[in-house]
Amino acid sequence: MGEQAGDRRIVIEPVTRVEGHGKVTILLDEQGRVRQARLHVVEFRGFERFIQGRPYWEMPVAVQRLCGICPVSHHLCAAKAVDHIVGADRLTPTADKVRRLMHHGQFFQSHALHFFYLAAPDLLFGFGSDVLARNVIGVARAHPELAKRGILMRKWGQEIIRVTSGKRIHGTGAIPGGVNKNVSLAERDEALRDLPQMIEWAQAAVGLAKDYTLSHLDELADFGSFESSHLSIVRSDGALDLYDGNLRAIDADGRTIFDGVAPARYADVLAEDVKPWSYMKFPFIRDLGPDDGWYRVGPLSRMNTCAFIDTPLAEAARREFRAITGPRPCHVTMAYHWARMIETLHAAEKIGELLHDSDLQGSDLVVRGERRSEGVGIVEAPRGTLFHHYRVDDDDLVTMCNLIVSTTSNNVPMNRAVESVARKYLSGREITEGLLNHVEVAIRAYDPCLSCATHAMGQMPLEVDLLDADGRLVDRRVRDGS
Repeated sequence: MGEQAGDRRIVIEPVTRVEGHGKVTILLDEQGRVRQARLHVVEFRGFERFIQGRPYWEMPVAVQRLCGICPVSHHLCAAKAVDHIVGADRLTPTADKVRRLMHHGQFFQSHALHFFYLAAPDLLFGFGSDVLARNVIGVARAHPELAKRGILMRKWGQEIIRVTSGKRIHGTGAIPGGVNKNVSLAERDEALRDLPQMIEWAQAAVGLAKDYTLSHLDELADFGSFESSHLSIVRSDGALDLYDGNLRAIDADGRTIFDGVAPARYADVLAEDVKPWSYMKFPFIRDLGPDDGWYRVGPLSRMNTCAFIDTPLAEAARREFRAITGPRPCHVTMAYHWARMIETLHAAEKIGELLHDSDLQGSDLVVRGERRSEGVGIVEAPRGTLFHHYRVDDDDLVTMCNLIVSTTSNNVPMNRAVESVARKYLSGREITEGLLNHVEVAIRAYDPCLSCATHAMGQMPLEVDLLDADGRLVDRRVRDGS
């Protein structure tokens, strides 16, 4: 359903307070009613193509350049994939725990960044509040202690990343078959010093997100919310596991669609579709087809798919979260924030466990086994389930790469949320910046990383305008990508 005669087009470009570049187009009919609303990802990265021909051992360092916000997720997911290529089916205890510590540090800092820097202005001041105050500077002015906590929480998470990967951003700690450094006693003690404060602040953040959700539940239940399937990895006993596990998918009623699917078999249960108006793919569950097989991933989905959390404070918080919907999954889109803070608390608890484990100071860092030509890695990134799949030739060069990024899996849900909010708040009204921000709020709930998620199959659409010295259009060439 494209643009029709008499339509009025409204464009939100760029979508603000998200990572990457995207825009929303809204078509209003002659009566001012929303006829169509879409989220477009307008940048193209091409990592799946340009790393072909590169040595496989470069992947953990190369592919994390997709993003400066969640590089650890790509770093570790690629490392897990190349572990299979070098035959490292089981890492040493030191390597496994150093990687897990790095991963939980990433979750802690990424979730803190999103909640305190990007989402908090909407939650604290209101979706339609003054745009000059609705930002992180406004939060710092009105709630200085809260802003300070967000900054220091993110800093602590980044320090965990630094001591495990060598750098806060784009580190090199994970290598095929293990890691290249352990954690020294001095590094451990430095991180432990602030652990109690971080757990206390994470608990307070859970309370803030919970209180906001419950006090606005009637409104939020109809704000970009809808029933959906959910997908994540879980541990063999059903526990939340952000680093390793098998795939589980449930439907809108909580019934199992599939469970226990090993990472190497992901393509048996998932497929990908493309649309001509976005560089993001549209993954779906094979047995349900592209129209009905879409699903959600991320903190909300992980709270719905896991049976329990293996750290006490986060598990108590999860039980409170699940109590609002009883046995059925929670489908409230804005509850992503509450779920996100539960995971932040869980990450702090897991960091505490790992810092007290003497295996972090071990010296046995790398293993090797039987060489293979293919490897798949799956982790839970802060934004949802992340897939890396590589094939290599006899010269150790990558011949195929497929990435299914968390935000890609949330592509259909985000578009549904955009259309739902646009129809409810924009139809038949005078359009204001505050009303348009409602649409952005629905997108931000997913904490999308649009630069990670861009992808194209076939030819890229291309428009070239030739202008003369006075800026007049002389010629135009268009390739539609079909």
